[in-house]
Amino acid sequence: MNFQLEAAQVFVPDGQPVEAALARTTHLGISAHQDDLEIMAIDGILKCFQQPDRWFTGVVVTNGSGSPRTGLYANTTDEEMQAIRVREQQKAAIVGDYAAQVLLGYPSSVVKDSANKGPVQDLITVLEATRPEVVYTHNLADKHATHVAVALRVIEAIRSLPADARPARLYGCEVWRDLNWLLDSDKVIFDTSAMENLQEALLGVFDSQISGGKRYDLATMGRRRANATFFESHGVDNATGLAFGMDLTPLITDPSMDVGAYVQTFIDRFANDVQQLIANVR
Repeated sequence: MNFQLEAAQVFVPDGQPVEAALARTTHLGISAHQDDLEIMAIDGILKCFQQPDRWFTGVVVTNGSGSPRTGLYANTTDEEMQAIRVREQQKAAIVGDYAAQVLLGYPSSVVKDSANKGPVQDLITVLEATRPEVVYTHNLADKHATHVAVALRVIEAIRSLPADARPARLYGCEVWRDLNWLLDSDKVIFDTSAMENLQEALLGVFDSQISGGKRYDLATMGRRRANATFFESHGVDNATGLAFGMDLTPLITDPSMDVGAYVQTFIDRFANDVQQLIANVR
């Protein structure tokens, strides 16, 4: 495949030709960093795991060089960390039985620069090669600037496609901000109860982040369990794990829709709900 950067690569766990591996994709995850996919796109990974007619492909947009590090990785250079994180992401693709893992290798500064169209062009290339039914990316209320930038580049890339070539659904998912604040009627609810062993294995692959100072493995599984328990205040748990998404599909079915205004509607409904509840019991 022709990408903008020489460092970009496509890893296919089962050794199929790249074109064929990408073409079988039904669920596509597009994230900023290595390990984001396993946190936010677990719905697609679980739905496709060892299914002959469903395949998950992951795309990581940045090179991951800026991650915090301590312990074993305290003296690791940015270049060494990039190589380590590529290997970890490839291991996750093997564990998760991905169709393919695309690593675009951009610095975060490039992704956050809307004038630089390299990331968008590469995402168009991937989308044309995969033609997925569902795309998972970061939610637009995430507090990490690179995550929001990736979501915006994904929307731009999808909007550039002919209408009949766009995915049926686009979901913004949880990493650096929970989505439990969304009204229940606004939440896209992903049941993550199945295969907790696989979920833990996928998260545990990223030792550079866990031993390097961030317990993403415990935090992610804890968030899913907390979502399941705190979802319904007057009923028993119906799941052992839930992840929440923001439905971004309207932004790709109507390219004229303003992204910021669309997100604001979720915030306004949340604010109104809070005020209404206070008024009801005051």
